[in-house]
Amino acid sequence: MRFVLLGVGTSLLSLAVVHGQMGVPSDLPQPVLLAIVVVAGLAAWHARRSWWPLAVVGAVAYAWLVMWPPLMIASYYAGRTLDRGRGIAAYLGGGVVVCAIGALVGEARNGLQEILTASLGNALFMMLGVIGLPVTVGLWTGARHEVLEAARERAERLEREQVMRAEQARAQERARIAREMHDVVAHRVSLIVLHAGALEVRASDEETVRAAALIGGIGREALSNLRDVLGVLRSPQGTGRQQAELRPPPTLGDLDRLLDQSRSLGIAVTRHDEGEPRPVESTVERTAYRVVQEALTNVHKHAGDAGTQVRIRYGADALEVEVRNDAPGAPRGELPGAGWGLVGLRERVELLGGTLRTSSEDGGGFLVSARIPA
Repeated sequence: MRFVLLGVGTSLLSLAVVHGQMGVPSDLPQPVLLAIVVVAGLAAWHARRSWWPLAVVGAVAYAWLVMWPPLMIASYYAGRTLDRGRGIAAYLGGGVVVCAIGALVGEARNGLQEILTASLGNALFMMLGVIGLPVTVGLWTGARHEVLEAARERAERLEREQVMRAEQARAQERARIAREMHDVVAHRVSLIVLHAGALEVRASDEETVRAAALIGGIGREALSNLRDVLGVLRSPQGTGRQQAELRPPPTLGDLDRLLDQSRSLGIAVTRHDEGEPRPVESTVERTAYRVVQEALTNVHKHAGDAGTQVRIRYGADALEVEVRNDAPGAPRGELPGAGWGLVGLRERVELLGGTLRTSSEDGGGFLVSARIPA
């Protein structure tokens, strides 16, 4: 668009110059004059690809008619694009030749054209104003553009290097966490599974066998989930094969199996579904599952075999999950914990735009309630 405006402006300015009779022969036909003006405008528009046609048109128009706008614009682009040494020197030498030819033509035609070109002072003034000054401005803008481009490229390179360093540090930290989890957590869970398997084989009563089998099954499932997590930590990008090996994340369809595991440990868990079940996003279902999972884990740790009610409510624009447990029947030694379960759960819910509420109930119970936009 700017080159279209440049072409139009060059044509209008050239027309104004020649109509002011600045060196225009009196017998010049009007169609020829308009043709020269249009050609000058087209050459200026073409300067986005090559400024040489504009320089040729400008040289001829200046030497013949003292039409200086095309030559001035061509001099600017020459300063921007030509080599700082020989290229600029050759162009300035050509400019001197053009001005000399213009002076000879003016001497032959007399009148205003002779005054503008044949006089030494005016010739120098026209050369400096039409060629020298635009070349200088072109050199300055070209150098400034190169400096800005170099600064931009340097900033982009530094930004890429910073991102690469951050990615490298992140990958190293993830690998360190994966090693720690494998050496500590996976080792301990493996020992639990092995001891549960040994107890299942050696136990004499049926109840102990079932409990050992349940512990072994939960432990193997934990090891499988841990393996998936370690795979994600070690391969942040994840290849197609690695992603295919990962188990699909749990959803509300896996909720009954989670509740059965709690029931097998002696907790009376009841589930209530309200509203018309409908498909929701997988992230919403996974978050709802994790809410129930964390709440049941806290029941096991702090309330023992207290009765628990799980309520899933399908609302018009949200999925609501409530886990409410009764007061524990007897004092229970609490399992060790870091205290970050509910904090992480709240962050997970809030990332989806939901809210998580936890509160103690009258009589010693506890409530975990989450509302997740669906």
